[in-house]
Amino acid sequence: MKFNEWGPLYREIINDMGYDPNQDAHSARILSEMLFDINRSASLETLFELIEDNDVLVCGNAPCLGDDLLKIKPSDYCIIAADGATAVLMNTGIVPHIIVTDLDGDIEAQIEANSQGAIMVVHAHGDNIPVINSVVPRLGNIIGSTQARPLENVFNFGGFTDGDRCVFLAKEFGASDIIMIGFDFSDPDVTDIKKKKLKWAKRLISRILLKTL
Repeated sequence: MKFNEWGPLYREIINDMGYDPNQDAHSARILSEMLFDINRSASLETLFELIEDNDVLVCGNAPCLGDDLLKIKPSDYCIIAADGATAVLMNTGIVPHIIVTDLDGDIEAQIEANSQGAIMVVHAHGDNIPVINSVVPRLGNIIGSTQARPLENVFNFGGFTDGDRCVFLAKEFGASDIIMIGFDFSDPDVTDIKKKKLKWAKRLISRILLKTL
């Protein structure tokens, strides 16, 4: 996604959520430097190989994920897990092909999935600099992402939460179809901040799938 398309939405989001765009940019620079130093980046070509012209199963981390998995045959899809969904998948014997994460879920499950071949699309934002510093050196096959202006090795595919970033990623790399499971945009048992994030996720997913961005 071109940043001039994403930029207006990003400004809406940070104004609504009260985030500091300078901190987002600072976090992206830190991740970029780390990826250069550790030389563990995966190539974008790998994402094309996994996603392009394939059916993609995007797994969110709502409580319904376990039940949703019983209604579908995961082996028919390229599986993209949103952060905490990784632990649910791993507990059922499913290693996702791609994990989209800002590293606030079950880190050990993500590290284990990564060791078994999952590509990590690690997202840098203003609030997760400490965990980037502590966790990224333990990972391989990393692609950096940001919601701010992209850098040479930290990309902006669009999206705000882990869940909608999965959908943007699938769209960006040419998925033939995108199936979403483990999503509940009206979950009453979440914090007010999470409710705002879910509202944005629903809006962004609707817009990208309807091709109205």
